Amino acid sequence: MEKLGLTKENWEQFLEWVWDFVPGVLSAIVVFFVGIWIINLFSRGLRKFFKKKDYDETLESFLYDLINIGLKILLVILVITQLGVQTSSLVAILGAAGLAVGLALQGSLSNFAGGVLILFFKPFKIGDFIEAQGVSGTVKEISIFKTKLNTFGNQLAIIPNGKLSNENIINYSAEPIRRDNLEIGISYSSNIKEAKNILLDLIHSQEGVIQDPAPEVVVSNLGDSAVTLSLRYWASIDDFWRIHFFTVEDAKKRLEDKGISLPFPQREVHVYNKDGQNTKKSTFGADKTTIAINTKEENDGEQ
Repeated sequence: MEKLGLTKENWEQFLEWVWDFVPGVLSAIVVFFVGIWIINLFSRGLRKFFKKKDYDETLESFLYDLINIGLKILLVILVITQLGVQTSSLVAILGAAGLAVGLALQGSLSNFAGGVLILFFKPFKIGDFIEAQGVSGTVKEISIFKTKLNTFGNQLAIIPNGKLSNENIINYSAEPIRRDNLEIGISYSSNIKEAKNILLDLIHSQEGVIQDPAPEVVVSNLGDSAVTLSLRYWASIDDFWRIHFFTVEDAKKRLEDKGISLPFPQREVHVYNKDGQNTKKSTFGADKTTIAINTKEENDGEQ
């Protein structure tokens, strides 16, 4: 009977605890769903506010993510307190959990710090064409932990902010103008001055080429099989690639029309017999290298 009475007493205590705990659970559920609704409502209002004020897109995206995550963390704390957890105990738990999470998520914290640095120093912004971590593309989105790029082939590249903030970045959109350096090889027998004039006439005729500083053509290299001319000019980033591709094509046509040959690497092969007679020569490949091949003629019946 004593055992039965103890069991009954424990059961009554359990029921009493349940009745004390249920209101807190119900209150926590109500707080959670109402809080989610308020956060979503506030987030929509925040987006509309950013659009009206026309802030920098990078700043808008970063602040939106930061505020949204911060409000959700605050909501979780409120829900836990509704379950009867004391604030002092909650702070101790969060401190211990924060330390453990911080050690486990060092990379994520590094990415967060990188996002803050990108926001502060602004090495690039949404819409810029950049090259980083072996990837080139247009910046589509900058969030707290990562940056998204649209590559030339319209693939989506996601790069952690920690790496972006600590490695080299080439921003092709940072300056309004760019200089091109087209290298074109002509044969050693061609007239260098005439070839330079042809290229200068070509680039001066292109719409969008900046004339100050003026375009120039210089001899940049004396190669094994060609004299290399460097055509250098400035253009705006909007006209750069249009002028580049047209110039590459039209330069070949104009030079060939004037009799300026564009050599390709060649290799000469000389084939001769043991006595050095009946030499045969073949040309192919690269660098006009002469290769000698010895051959031995054998007659039938000779030992």
